[in-house]
Parts: sequence; C-alpha cells; structure tokens
Amino acid sequence: MKPLRLAAGTMTLMVALVPLQVAAHADDDGHDDRHRKGLPDRIELPDGWQPEGITTNHRSLFVGSLAGGGIWMGNPRTGMGDVLEKGVDGRVGVGIDFDRRRGLLWVAGGPTGEVRAHDAHTGDVVATYTFAAPDPDMPRFLNDLTVTRRGVFVTDSMYQELAVIPLDRDADSPLPPASAAKTLPLTGDLEYVEGFNLNGIVRFEGKLLAVQSNTGKLFLIRPRNGHTDEVDLHGASLVNGDGLERDDDILYVVRNQDNMITVIELDEDDDDPEGRVVADLRDRDFDVPTTVALTRDSLWAVNARFGTDPTPDTEYWITRVDEFDD
Repeated sequence: MKPLRLAAGTMTLMVALVPLQVAAHADDDGHDDRHRKGLPDRIELPDGWQPEGITTNHRSLFVGSLAGGGIWMGNPRTGMGDVLEKGVDGRVGVGIDFDRRRGLLWVAGGPTGEVRAHDAHTGDVVATYTFAAPDPDMPRFLNDLTVTRRGVFVTDSMYQELAVIPLDRDADSPLPPASAAKTLPLTGDLEYVEGFNLNGIVRFEGKLLAVQSNTGKLFLIRPRNGHTDEVDLHGASLVNGDGLERDDDILYVVRNQDNMITVIELDEDDDDPEGRVVADLRDRDFDVPTTVALTRDSLWAVNARFGTDPTPDTEYWITRVDEFDD
C-alpha cells in the first residue's frame, strides 16, 4: 500500500514477449460473462471503511480497515456481510491473514508498529505485539504478513527487516508472550531505497516471497536467517506491487496504482529462483486495488481508492475476477 491518508476520527503463453492482457467483458446481450459463476462481481463494503487487506477461510472474506483497524466479514457466495469488529481510535489495519490452525486473524498495524491477533469468530483482540522503531523519527510501517507453522512474518516497508512472532508447531499451545516478538534483518540481494519497500508477502516451498513496491523486484526470503535472493523475472517489473496471493506455482501480484493483477508462473530453484509474467488481469471496476484473496475459483480484490479523499461517506467495495486459467 501507499502512505496512509486517514479520514478524521516456459509453455505459458510466452510466444509473445508482452504478457496476455485479460479483462472482464460483456457478452453480446450486454451481460458480464462472469455472472455465469453465479457469484457477485462486486461486494459493497461499509461507507468510509478504507479497506487495504483481505483474506479468506474459504467460507468467508475478511477485510481490514485503515481507519480504526476494524474487521468486516462477508459471504463470497451471496455478497452479504457485516462488521465483525468495530474500529477503535488509534488502531490501523493494513495486511490481514487467516491462521486456520488457530482460528485467528492476524493484522498488521502500519505506522503503529503493532501486530494484532483477532479471534476469527468474534473479532475480539486476543493478543497484541508491538515493535518499536529503531529511529523514533522514522516510524515503522508494518505492511503485510503471512502465517506459517513457525510464526507470523510481517514486512516493514521502512526498515530492512521482518517483524516476527514465533509460533509453536502445536496449534493448541498458547500464543507467545509479547516479549517473544523479534525482528529478522534481511540480507543478500535485497537493498532498501527511498520510498515504500517490501510490501506483500506469502509462503512458498518452505520459504517466503515478498515484493518490493518501489523497485518492482520480487525476492525469495529464507525465514531461518533472513537471506534474500532476487527472483529473476526475465526483465519484467512489478512496480507498485502490493498484496500477493499464491496458488501452487502461480503467484498473483496486485499492482495498486496500475489497476491490475500481474500473474507470474514460478520456478523455485535454490540457486536461481525464476518467475515469468504470463498475464495481467484488469477489470473496469478496479480503483486502486491493494490486496486479493483466492477462493471459489475467483480473486477477490479490495479497492483502497487512494487518490479519492476518504470521508465517512466514501464508497468502497470488493471486485471479483476469475482466477487465471492457462
């Protein structure tokens, strides 16, 4: 995502060097062909919600809020939903990920330096972890996160490290105390530059993948030691890369200001990781999408509408597009 503006209170279609452009379109009778799935193409969020993160437990969608850190829960089949957890002054919700082993929603708190664990059934906060900024004049920006068996790994767009909350492999074990939170310096190919750096992050083959928004690069991260290897994208750039979603060897990269989702086919190699852009997914309903969740053969993207002044009456929504099918 961008800096916050809060309201008050191989055989893969590579014949050509240009990626396939895929967009929603209407049939001859004027009806959008996506309706054939019987799923809503657009789900309205509460006015003024200011969404940024979205995740799913494959039954429901969960959307966080930059304005107060609330959580909205909705049904992707019907499009109906409601607020699960109301926002609180001083809280921020950026990235969000569902922890299926513990029934939790983990939320990154952006400039607050917080990571919160919410009960996915009630929305209640069950644990909070705070990461102080090394330089008090430059706040952290805990942007996106992913949950593995080993812990919660959170990107910091300002500092070249991950915020980490270690987790016990036994999902029935209590959550760790606040004092267990730590940071993992990132070494290797990754170099932070001015602006927003690491953003979206996902698990991949026992490692992590993260996109650097300002340089358009993709990195493989070893969670044991923080070593990074740049993924060879064969000349492609992922500038404005935001949220990531993965389906086996397919990686979806939401590119917010470009109003598209770039599709990458991955080839994991410990010595030379590679990825090839095979498509760019677009939709006329996109208005600065930031993150995406995959369920019901569909990608559900939240539109943050950066560039539109956020007010209590500003409209926000989720856009559905078909997942990539080669």
